[in-house]
Amino acid sequence: MKIAVLVSGGVDSSVALKLLKEQGHELVAFYIKIWLEEELSYLGDCPWEQDLEFVRAVCEQESVPLQVVSLQKEYWDQVVAYTVSEVKAGRTPNPDVLCNQRIKFGMFLNHIDDSFDKIATGHYAQVTTIDGIAQLHIAPDDIKDQTYFLSYLSQKQLQRALFPIGDLNKSEVRQLAQDFKLPTAQRKDSQGICFLGKLKFSDFIKTQIGENPGEMREYETGKKLGTHKGFWFHTIGQRQGSGLSGGPWYVAAKDPEKNIVYMSRNYYSPEKERNQFVITNLNWLTGNQPVKKELMVKLRHGKNMHACTLQPMQNGAFQVTLTVNDQGIAPGQFAVFYDGTHCLGAGVINKHQ
Repeated sequence: MKIAVLVSGGVDSSVALKLLKEQGHELVAFYIKIWLEEELSYLGDCPWEQDLEFVRAVCEQESVPLQVVSLQKEYWDQVVAYTVSEVKAGRTPNPDVLCNQRIKFGMFLNHIDDSFDKIATGHYAQVTTIDGIAQLHIAPDDIKDQTYFLSYLSQKQLQRALFPIGDLNKSEVRQLAQDFKLPTAQRKDSQGICFLGKLKFSDFIKTQIGENPGEMREYETGKKLGTHKGFWFHTIGQRQGSGLSGGPWYVAAKDPEKNIVYMSRNYYSPEKERNQFVITNLNWLTGNQPVKKELMVKLRHGKNMHACTLQPMQNGAFQVTLTVNDQGIAPGQFAVFYDGTHCLGAGVINKHQ
């Protein structure tokens, strides 16, 4: 096949490229440049130049042609603007889900021509095709599994996706990188949101929205506890960053209109049930709503899943009921649904009850 390989300068995409090369495919490597030098110059240097050096070294070693694709404006319009507006509204967005849907398998697909059979990345996920329908399945490495971030792809996008390391554990990928003597073999994994590099999300939000001091109040009594610098710096369920003594204190609720953050020391007490929420903007990867009503759900990236039931509501929304409480249900987050190893798709948490 002719394959476009998205490379980032990390060990995962490097091993993916090498494995495809060994399989005899015709490869072209692409590095997507999304760092916004002008808009974010005040935040200092982003490691994209260093990333590109590693990408070039890998591609030269494997004799794979490399193209640098600039999608900076598209990234800003499609992902960053969404992130800022969601945070401003008091919600908890996930830019990486949108980056995969709108940039890597969206705008980038429009950039390359139809001669490419597949787009390959270093994601930990697996795709199988049954009766012409592509299905997304979790990776055996449940800690590294990245189906959460791929859950908003369309069937058309998933049909062209290829994940060469999806059946491997991270330790196996590291070992292969050493065996192949890849320049990225010893490189540490990058953390955090893709467009921020090593920057803190809170620092970025401060530059975009600024600060707006408001009250911190006790959730149970309404008593004033202290002040905060803006409700957008706080997420439901968050424990760090309040600066309050006598804790631990947890963010229990936010009032964006009044700029109030409600804190609780008894956030996990049994009477505070947090096992229901409503989801909207659903995306089912196969194009069909699941028949089963009893599924598993992830509310954030990681290996933790909850058993749940889905109840259809009006206008295509669903009410989700968990079998346990989850103290981190936050509007704006993606809820991603599974049937065994099969990732079915996702919806956006609209409100919790």
